Amino acid sequence: MELSVYNIKGEDTGKKVTLDDSIFGIEPNDHAIYLDVKQHLANKRQGTHKSKERSELSGSRRKLGRQKGGGGARPGDIKSPILVGGARVFGPRPRDYEFKLNKKVKQLARRSALAYKAQENAIIVVQDFSFDAPKTKELIAITKSLKVSESKLVFVLPENNKNVYLSSTNLKRTSVITVPELNTYKVLDAGKLLILESSIEAINKF
Repeated sequence: MELSVYNIKGEDTGKKVTLDDSIFGIEPNDHAIYLDVKQHLANKRQGTHKSKERSELSGSRRKLGRQKGGGGARPGDIKSPILVGGARVFGPRPRDYEFKLNKKVKQLARRSALAYKAQENAIIVVQDFSFDAPKTKELIAITKSLKVSESKLVFVLPENNKNVYLSSTNLKRTSVITVPELNTYKVLDAGKLLILESSIEAINKF
């Protein structure tokens, strides 16, 4: 698959880049995508949820009523789970939600996500650019020139570029990542992938 390379003014430079068909041209595997996204979201969970059970709640252990003659069940103490303000039965405890996923499954999922974007014509190759200083206006101007300002955007850089990254931090629907940070969730979450020309070679090795 070949794509045209555009400059930051939205003009076709006349150059072409080749996307590896073993990545962008495969039949997407939905189950691999599901597993990888599930793992990504699970790994982001803090797992610090906690509620107090009966043995952890402070309160009097005084019996609330007489043993017999009340006309109902034998009353317990104020910490009873059936009373308002009482403890919780089998409440959540701190835990780790992370789980293992084979490297080849994650690789297949990432390739499948990229293949979906290629099928949707949601990949735009942009000529390499940089800023002398963080300029949000310049980044907005680039998205408008490429006619993608209304989409949720992910810029994929070959390496860290502080000025370009800082230019995106005030934009809610625009993020900047490097090739090693490109994962299944990021690809699927993007409306358009704006890949810098020099990033293509590294992505073709996925």
